[in-house]
Amino acid sequence: MSRVQGRFLQGSTMGHVLRMTLSGTAGISFLFIVDAANLFWISSLGETRLVAAMGFAFALQYFSISFGIGLMIATTALVSRAIGQGRRGEAREIAASSLVISALLQSFVAFVMVVYRHELVAMVGAEGETAALTSRYLLMTLPSLPIMAVGMIGGATLRAEGDAFRAMLTTMGPGALALIFDPILIFILDLGLDGAALAFWLSRIAMAVIAMSFVIKTHNLLARPSIRHVKKTVRPFAKIAGPTILTQLATPFGSFLLTTVIAGFGDSAVAAWAVINRLTVLAFGGIFSLSGAVGGIFGQNFGAGKIDRLYMIYRDGLIFCLVYPVLIWGLLVGLNDIIVDLFGVDKDAEKILWAFTHIGAAAFTLTGMSFVAMAAFNNLGSPIYSSMINWVREGVASLPLALWFAALYGASGVIYAQATVAVFIGLPTTLWGLRFVMKVVPPNIPCDPSKAEKS
Repeated sequence: MSRVQGRFLQGSTMGHVLRMTLSGTAGISFLFIVDAANLFWISSLGETRLVAAMGFAFALQYFSISFGIGLMIATTALVSRAIGQGRRGEAREIAASSLVISALLQSFVAFVMVVYRHELVAMVGAEGETAALTSRYLLMTLPSLPIMAVGMIGGATLRAEGDAFRAMLTTMGPGALALIFDPILIFILDLGLDGAALAFWLSRIAMAVIAMSFVIKTHNLLARPSIRHVKKTVRPFAKIAGPTILTQLATPFGSFLLTTVIAGFGDSAVAAWAVINRLTVLAFGGIFSLSGAVGGIFGQNFGAGKIDRLYMIYRDGLIFCLVYPVLIWGLLVGLNDIIVDLFGVDKDAEKILWAFTHIGAAAFTLTGMSFVAMAAFNNLGSPIYSSMINWVREGVASLPLALWFAALYGASGVIYAQATVAVFIGLPTTLWGLRFVMKVVPPNIPCDPSKAEKS
């Protein structure tokens, strides 16, 4: 049953933050359990270059995924704001137009990356047979980006509505499918990296189908797409999506730079880096989910003019970041040896994994807090602030520190550099976000539930 009034406008803000974040965490974590299992099956084939190829591919795919996340954040901000204002018909139009715009943009991104895949693979540091395997994997997976966009925008619309459970199912359903087909395609049918790519397609198609089913049949939150609606949406969408995409692209750019540093230490180090990338999202799915979860809560309350609740949402997000990452850090320290044995890495890679579980993971408290601040900037009218912060962190600070620490401590120095940057960028960002939220001005169009549009 759809609601005219947004469900985030009443009740405990901490309750909303926990419900949306933990359900999102379950979805993201499950999806990356599947990705980690994918990597496990590839590593079981006993060829380091296959694992390294997935590490290089991840660094490049991160760009396209981050581009999609930027589009998703813009959708959540606009749709949740319209729902908060009681303008449900407009929310349906925005959702449909965002879907069209996002699918077209991701098609363009896929085309460019496929055409220049060999050059991109060379830039990231892959060589020889590893480079050839990486290029092949990208060729097989990148064309699925428009389908991924449909699933991501559908999930964003569900989060804007406040449907935490079904938003979670949009990732858990495809993950379950991939979990079944990964070992069959990779190991049993002996398709190797090609099998992993095919499982990728199945997962993204399932995500799009499930998300659209919930958006259309359950909530009736998707209008029939039209050129008129797209034209009407493009400008406000671009106003948020442009800076937000820049914000999101900073992270894969930083990962790209760090991967080139890691690549200088050989395939063993890149294999460890591939494992760490999966562990990061799997272990800290709650932190990555938090930024998206609070976005819809910020948006509805901002749209409704409930400015006093914005500080409460920000505060509750920070409290979450004080508890969750510390628990995960302790868990990673305790599981370090098991992780090493599970992925069968060598002694050099083991040192890098130790640096992540014992040092790098500790910095995620401040990383999470900075994500809460950037969610506030994105959804309360100043997404350019998020772009500035992320590019200073990923594009300016990360590489010099990584090169310096790598010269001192080897490949593990890259992990130490990441932790250092998280601390020195995260603290001022958190304080800036708090000051920003305390001074937010209500939107121009006040909420009037009596005049709300019926779905």
